[in-house]
Amino acid sequence: MTKNIHKILFFLFLFQPLLAQKKNHEQQINEIFNLALTQGKSYDWLDYLSNQIGGRLSGSLNAERAVKWGEEALQSLDLDRVYLEDVMVPKWVRGNFEYASIITGPGMSINVPVCSLGGSIATPAAGLRAQVVEVKDFEELEALGEENIKGKFVFYNRAMPANLINTFDAYSKTVDQRSSGAAKAARLGAVGVIVRSMNLRLDDFPHTGNMRYGDLPNKMRIPAAAISTNGAQLLSSMLSLNKELYFYLKQDCKNFPDVPSHNVIGEIRGSEFPDEIIVVGGHLDSWDLGDGAHDDGAGIVQSMEVLHLFKKMNYQPKRTIRVVLYMNEENGLRGGTTYAKNAKQKGENHLFALESDSGGFTPRGFSFEARPEQFKKIESWKPYFESYLVDRFALGGSGADIGPLRNGSTVLSGLLPDSQRYFDFHHAANDTFDAINKRELELGAAAMTSLIYLVDQMGL
Repeated sequence: MTKNIHKILFFLFLFQPLLAQKKNHEQQINEIFNLALTQGKSYDWLDYLSNQIGGRLSGSLNAERAVKWGEEALQSLDLDRVYLEDVMVPKWVRGNFEYASIITGPGMSINVPVCSLGGSIATPAAGLRAQVVEVKDFEELEALGEENIKGKFVFYNRAMPANLINTFDAYSKTVDQRSSGAAKAARLGAVGVIVRSMNLRLDDFPHTGNMRYGDLPNKMRIPAAAISTNGAQLLSSMLSLNKELYFYLKQDCKNFPDVPSHNVIGEIRGSEFPDEIIVVGGHLDSWDLGDGAHDDGAGIVQSMEVLHLFKKMNYQPKRTIRVVLYMNEENGLRGGTTYAKNAKQKGENHLFALESDSGGFTPRGFSFEARPEQFKKIESWKPYFESYLVDRFALGGSGADIGPLRNGSTVLSGLLPDSQRYFDFHHAANDTFDAINKRELELGAAAMTSLIYLVDQMGL
């Protein structure tokens, strides 16, 4: 009996520090959530970024205003270091309002909502009028061949699959028609392309996004526009009745030479392992139709909030915590690639990188790119997040801007908000501050801060 009592006392003595540590982590995470929901800055920051600056397309005046704002906001947090990192970015200008109509006969037309795709060339000054060929995929396009495509618009009408619960999976099944559809159609003699918007609901908002001509010669390049989902449904139904109808498109967008811009970077230096860097960030640029509140103003202010909450708690991290506001994710990824290139040249050791670029909706968990032993350790932290309903931890993708840091040892992670409404706003004119829920935004910031705290405390 005495031996058993001694064993019990021994194990209690052994595990008491672990239990105390666990309780301390729980208390710290509770404080993080309390502060984020009562004294956070994320919502007010986003209000300013969205409503006072607005859409921040790379190379624009607004993008540079956002850089200045980000630098000043980080400086106000009294961080150990705030600085700008030079980045050369593409400059594409949308120009005047785009216009399109379906023409069924002399003097008979129906206007439909369209917008130029980022990187597209303009139509002729008088616009472009041609018949339309509808396709669902590139195989169907190739099967039709040049004899059926030449001199016509190609209308890509592949909808995002509604049966996929993860809406990002649905997006990945359709986005190729937007990104490379123009180049493929041009090689078959098309005069332009019209692409169904990447959106799961039916509405009148056309969704822009980046497209690429690849190595297509300039003289072969053709205009590319997105059409709203309602417009796509209408055009498709009218084509089923009359394949001889015409489509009219006018847009005067233009590409310019690259221009200088910046990533905005701030950090709190680690007290024990300053050379081990933990990065958190989002992209400062956005498309120009809305004000980029969800994509990716939300990720920007949530990432900034991580450092703000640490300062508010008087928390001194063991490792260096760095926030990066990346420039040019939307149409070039120059910010992310430049940051990773410079970090490699400096010999910096990045332990962990977290990105928020999936909207400011209710956080559900995180995805991770990690080795099995790293993920096993991270999974052991799930209980800390259960009471906040942010305990979905999954192996998978992370984020575009932190992707260039991928090296087999750095763990990459992405915040996973509820994705069901994200593509209602993605790259469209309704991606505005009024679509943001304050509490959901703050919960995401608290979840990110908690994960960064655990990585800092326990390492990987």
